[in-house]
Amino acid sequence: MNTIEVVVGRIGKPHGLRGEVSIDVRTDEPDRRFAPGTVLRAEPPKGSTNPLRSVTVQSVRWHSSRLLARFVEVPGRTEAEAARGLLLHADVDASESPADPDEFYDHQLIGLAAYDEEGVHLGEVTTLVHGGAQDLLTIRTSDGRDTLVPFVKALVPVVDLPGGRIVVADRPGLVTPLPEDA
Repeated sequence: MNTIEVVVGRIGKPHGLRGEVSIDVRTDEPDRRFAPGTVLRAEPPKGSTNPLRSVTVQSVRWHSSRLLARFVEVPGRTEAEAARGLLLHADVDASESPADPDEFYDHQLIGLAAYDEEGVHLGEVTTLVHGGAQDLLTIRTSDGRDTLVPFVKALVPVVDLPGGRIVVADRPGLVTPLPEDA
């Protein structure tokens, strides 16, 4: 099986005294990705001295529409505070797609050609930036500039994986430079 690594969540603030933490879920399949016994790769935020590089899911539960998790390697409140901000990654089958047709894995989007609504080639998707509020597509334009486009339906109305392209509802200053900047 050919696998890829995807971001499934970020550890948030501690909940209680016994190592339980809130999870900022970044997957449409949290029950599957955070099943007890699952080992996730842990990526510390820049500047962190946390030594954890993987965590094993001990238990999960939903509380007020928030996913709470306990990890074997995080036994108490002190360790839970230290784990805050860890980005969690899971291995998935590369041929698999998310269950939601409007969800995509990073590897499916990187390399897609970007066009505006009139069919003018804008550039190519080079990376995704996972932000707190929304994800951003990095598009390298034909003239070598990197631009960030919020990955929302209003600005990226078409994702055509078989066709190898996306459509961007370009606005002046989004991908195409403002007239005074050109």
